[in-house]
Amino acid sequence: MPASVLIGDVFKAFNPWRAFARGIAWLATKVSRDGLPSPLPYPPRLGRWPAAAVIVAFVWIELVYEGSSDPSKLAVLALAYAAVQLIGMSLYGIESWSRYGDGFSVYFGLFARMSPLRWERGAVFGRPPLSGLTALAVVPGTVALLCAMIGTTSFDGFSQGPAWQSIQPELIKAVNGIGIEQTSSIMIADTLGLVSAVLIVTGLYVLGVSGMRRDAHVGLSTRELAGRFAHSLVPIAFAYVLAHYFSALWFNTQGLVFLASDPLGNGSDLFGTADRAIDYNSISANAIWYVQVGALVLGHVAGLILAHDRALVTFKDLRAATRSQYWMLAVMITFTSLGLWLLSESSS
Repeated sequence: MPASVLIGDVFKAFNPWRAFARGIAWLATKVSRDGLPSPLPYPPRLGRWPAAAVIVAFVWIELVYEGSSDPSKLAVLALAYAAVQLIGMSLYGIESWSRYGDGFSVYFGLFARMSPLRWERGAVFGRPPLSGLTALAVVPGTVALLCAMIGTTSFDGFSQGPAWQSIQPELIKAVNGIGIEQTSSIMIADTLGLVSAVLIVTGLYVLGVSGMRRDAHVGLSTRELAGRFAHSLVPIAFAYVLAHYFSALWFNTQGLVFLASDPLGNGSDLFGTADRAIDYNSISANAIWYVQVGALVLGHVAGLILAHDRALVTFKDLRAATRSQYWMLAVMITFTSLGLWLLSESSS
């Protein structure tokens, strides 16, 4: 993910489903005499809804599903997901499906729009940081996807804190009370928490957009206005993810050093680093905290800059544009406060 922000859409180059589909398509063109039929046009109404569903489902499996630690169940789910990707690519075309339907391609592609580098047809071009987000095509499901990205990460942090530890048992008890067994009750309680987190984030954003529309007196619906400012949520989503997973990224990256020497776990030492270990003293807890806080603050500042830039384009009157940004400022401050509170919760 940080690589996407720094150097562009890395995932696109290493996407296994895209590579496999391109290989099959190339082979089919060589074997078929009449060539492959043209793909169907991607349904405009479908938009990024499939990607939003994938992100929520992935986090649900990670945080809620009781079989998330069972390799056999995960293998079945991975195969099912691969099948969905290949079917989508065969129906609507590899690039169209990757751009809108493949959850991980869309996820990393959004972050790559923050990068100062843009890759196209084997060439690399420079651009101002964040400028790629201004050209984001707002199709159905875009706002839902971004709110899901922020909301699911929020629940991941919230579920590790004392507040959720006090709420969860009561929810489990309530579900138990209607005759549902314990394991399913835990999953239902966690699902309610996950969905609630996404809905709260969505509600905060829609509330800010509604206030902006009312004060700016613009002739756009709340839905249209929410779409126009959706790109300002991308840096916030990145800030939440980076703040939440920074420590895991720092330490697990060190693990690549010795795993590269013994990738199969059979005792090999290809690069002479198999005896290395993760150095948990390589960074202090205070340094991690400063990085997390810095990421949240900078992410929200970036979001506010993007929102202000879009307001100047959307509202022709400078005074109306200024009034509209009071609401976006309130939304950004709320998200920043929420992120800092979640950090304190997860570290309690």
